[in-house]
Amino acid sequence: MRLIVGLGNPGPEYVRTPHNLGFAVVERLAGLARIRTRQHREHSLLWRGRLDQTEVLLAQPQTYMNLSGPAVAGLLRSEGLTPADLVVVSDEVALPWGMVRVRERGSAGGHRGLESVVAALGTEDFIRVRLGVQPPDAHTGVGLHGRTDDLSEYVTFPVPEEWRPEAERMVEDAAEAVRVILREGTGRAMARFNRRATPAPPVA
Repeated sequence: MRLIVGLGNPGPEYVRTPHNLGFAVVERLAGLARIRTRQHREHSLLWRGRLDQTEVLLAQPQTYMNLSGPAVAGLLRSEGLTPADLVVVSDEVALPWGMVRVRERGSAGGHRGLESVVAALGTEDFIRVRLGVQPPDAHTGVGLHGRTDDLSEYVTFPVPEEWRPEAERMVEDAAEAVRVILREGTGRAMARFNRRATPAPPVA
């Protein structure tokens, strides 16, 4: 059994935001696995089934991003799993828009959701799949929808219409990265996705 957790915020106002790309990846995986029945347990929405011959529990914590950790820890406990069985999918403002990166372990890098998971589990040793959402110019605020130069606000604003095809492609790539992890291991996923050329940023 593998626990695949997408980080995000509950509520319709957050559906199309960069911060909710983890949620979108989990929904994509549930569709690929043809899992239609959804549960609500341990403060999370859950889909249970098989994906590429692996039993999976797909989860969207409903605690809001910054409090994701206790929900993830509760799911691991209730399923008799360890952090070695966990894959966390999240957005990452330190990566260029459109880039997908796989890591076996590491710090939260300032991501509040990952910080909460690390704190609740007491370890940084779990796999994470990160989706790059860095604006075209994170230092001057160019490309931040013309609304804010605050990155914490930027990730909770809806993705502009012209950026959405790239966001959808990135979700598909991240879902495929998870599938490669399940089928072939983290090393193969890292070799396939982490060597890609830096994509051009979307037009602001």
